[in-house]
Amino acid sequence: MKKILFSITTALLLSNTMVMAKSSEQVSKDALNNAKMDMQNSSVYVTKEAVRAVELTQKVLIDVAHKDKKNAIKDIESAIGKLEVALSAEKAPKILPIDIALRSAEYVGDSNKIKAVIHDVKDLLSDGKVQEARVLLDTLRSEVDVITTGIPVATYPDALKLASKYLHNNELAKADAILTTALSTLVREVSVVPIPVIKVQGLIVEASHIAKKDKKQALKDLQVAKDELQKAKLLGYVSKSDVTYKDLETAIEKTEKEIKGKNKAEKLFENLINSIKSFKDKI
Repeated sequence: MKKILFSITTALLLSNTMVMAKSSEQVSKDALNNAKMDMQNSSVYVTKEAVRAVELTQKVLIDVAHKDKKNAIKDIESAIGKLEVALSAEKAPKILPIDIALRSAEYVGDSNKIKAVIHDVKDLLSDGKVQEARVLLDTLRSEVDVITTGIPVATYPDALKLASKYLHNNELAKADAILTTALSTLVREVSVVPIPVIKVQGLIVEASHIAKKDKKQALKDLQVAKDELQKAKLLGYVSKSDVTYKDLETAIEKTEKEIKGKNKAEKLFENLINSIKSFKDKI
């Protein structure tokens, strides 16, 4: 009986899913959440050996502060060993990631609101009110920043080896200075992913899935995608002269016309999805 009830329930859920397409707002929200999850999952690329090497470097400084030469040498040799393991990997990067963090800021207004704020900023600047303009400008962001901290391969390993030499020579102060400097050279990179472009991609993919069974919603998704694309442009994530942007806008409009007509848009959607992916990668 349980199996029968489960089958009926599942069938009802599936039928409701097939009939009711998601709203454009929900599609946009899901696309953003999925993108954030994918970015967060990229933390698996953090090199564990590199993380441990930094932890051991910090421990060496504590050893040195306590005049514990024996443990300092032990720890720095372990740190050097961890780095050698990390660098022995095929195609080891120039920066060994030790931490990945996300920072998100979403602009909730529409294109008209963005235009109004830009106009206000220009007025404030013309009046010499730079700081007030700066506060307004800071609101014109809609992005997920992927912040990566890593070890510079070109300098960090050599610094550890030099510090090890000083420790063996009982020159603790020199070892301390070298390691302190090495830790200050950790590289911090920020990759900016525009939220409007994330939403455009999600909306186009969703429209491609429902175009045959829910033409009205598919067209709405594409319209919202065009609006989000315009927001990306106004917020400065896209150059006004960007040919890819213009081509993408044209491709969306062409797909809309096909849906309104014979709706044989499979190939158009395929090209559109590839275009938005290339566009996002380019940005």
